[in-house]
Amino acid sequence: MTQLGKFEKYLIEEFFDDYRAGAMSQRTFTRRVAFITGSMAAAAAAMTLVGCTPSEVPRATDPMPTPTPTTSSPGTGTATAGAVPGAKSPLSVPEGAAGLVTATVKFPAGGTDISGYLARPEGDKPGPAVLVCHENRGLTPHIQDVARRFAKEGYAALALDLLSREGGTASLDRDAVPGALTQAGAQRHVADFKAAFDYLNSQDYVDAGRIAMTGYCFGGGITWQAATELTGLKATSAFYGPAPDLDKVPTIKPAVLGVYAELDDRITGPMPELRTALDGTDVRHELKVYPGVDHAFHNDTGERYNEAQATAAWNDTLAWFRKYV
Repeated sequence: MTQLGKFEKYLIEEFFDDYRAGAMSQRTFTRRVAFITGSMAAAAAAMTLVGCTPSEVPRATDPMPTPTPTTSSPGTGTATAGAVPGAKSPLSVPEGAAGLVTATVKFPAGGTDISGYLARPEGDKPGPAVLVCHENRGLTPHIQDVARRFAKEGYAALALDLLSREGGTASLDRDAVPGALTQAGAQRHVADFKAAFDYLNSQDYVDAGRIAMTGYCFGGGITWQAATELTGLKATSAFYGPAPDLDKVPTIKPAVLGVYAELDDRITGPMPELRTALDGTDVRHELKVYPGVDHAFHNDTGERYNEAQATAAWNDTLAWFRKYV
């Protein structure tokens, strides 16, 4: 089996945890790993490595799953007015909320146009902006809701659909989305955020240079990587994502906030190494562990949502951005 990259390994381990916890069926787990690794033989090897028993591992000769395109799953377009499906957070901001403007925007990146969901305050008065990186599910109503939450706080928030080139999140089999994201590669995603940064920076409603970035799970990892490469960012807030390569830590220019969950051993366990690396630099940083919660505790449409700690992490992110953006 070809050695797994950082994000492939991260996602497969995350899905294994969900499978073991009963939050994901064996069929879904197998399909997602197959789409990430590219073959059933590689999927079998990866599933064995993370701890699956022989009875849970597919045969190398089993046929690859066939992606089922969909037009009904959530994705790029502007959501219909009303509450967010499954949202539990008191911070949720429905589509059509007074005082906000939302739209799907397109801008050039890597020789093509990609799209994103933009939410901002009404009017053209210049203000700060934030780039939002979605989870491994792609651009969903929850992430659009997060963008509106920032807009309510005065930010122009742009949530990219990192699968725009593949037809957009909405067009893909849900189980194929994580594999499509990893196959595209983190460098493409960071380059798309650089293009999004340039797009926002050119808008009259953005106070030039006052741009932050945040991301969740997979998106937290992309946010960390962007922090090492997008020197124009003022601040970042990465929610429980894989750390950047430690040798790149000294290249970080924005002020970085790391959000971690106490029970999320897979991500929080290695966090002290990142803290040590950051402490050895001039990078402005804070790594904060939120008690009693697990991975993805901020996502109020998921099973691990914790209102108290999600609200605390949100308020800490806003305070960080107020300080540095």
